[in-house]
Amino acid sequence: MKLTRNINAISYKNGKNVQNSEEIVYDEITNLKINNKHIYNFSSINNSLEDFATGYMIGEGIIKNSEEIKKIKINGMNIDVEIDNYNEKKDLILPSDSAGGWRSKINAIPPIKSDLKVEKDELLLNIEKLRKNAKIWQKTGGTHVAAFVNNDKNQFIVREDVSRHVAVDKVIGAATRKKLDFFNSYIIYSGRMPADMVIKIVRSGIPLLASNAAPSFSGYSVAEKGNVTLVGFIREDRFNVYTHWDRVIF
Repeated sequence: MKLTRNINAISYKNGKNVQNSEEIVYDEITNLKINNKHIYNFSSINNSLEDFATGYMIGEGIIKNSEEIKKIKINGMNIDVEIDNYNEKKDLILPSDSAGGWRSKINAIPPIKSDLKVEKDELLLNIEKLRKNAKIWQKTGGTHVAAFVNNDKNQFIVREDVSRHVAVDKVIGAATRKKLDFFNSYIIYSGRMPADMVIKIVRSGIPLLASNAAPSFSGYSVAEKGNVTLVGFIREDRFNVYTHWDRVIF
């Protein structure tokens, strides 16, 4: 399993250039099939693909829990999934980032009900913890990193990938397989917070999404309707809470 590769490069620094070997993230085209039907091609690194498949189906509303999965087979970068009642669910398969897709159907998804409370210092500490756990990013600078946080079970699940969506799908999938309580958990990650990301969070039932980056207005609107707390620009000793402020304890 190769997650990085070394290539020849010319580095320029302090007025000088030198040829050396640089490490870069190794991403490949990955194919996802559900019940022998091609669903999605995406770029990914070759790890945690079972987590990805599980999290993708949770985030797209195709399944509710891991018990609905009959089989996941990984062959290289090909993922073959078999689930129950596929014919009833196939019409739900509309990727979050499809134009005119689920974003326009947010009213069809019940708003999240959760009593989650998160201390401000915890968010600041966890963004630093996220950075320290981003091992591939530290080597290459070429990945996004996400963490699923559940304090009740002392869980801080970290996954990386070249796509922010895939990184988040992987932590959702890992948490699903561990049967963690989503309503008392949250996700902290590197990346923007537009509608296509927030709709995934609403469908998964996660009440808070935090990032070192910013939301877009579409993401803000979906979070308002879906009762998700958006926290952005977490850096050093600052952050902004954009929606449903009561979940953050100052």
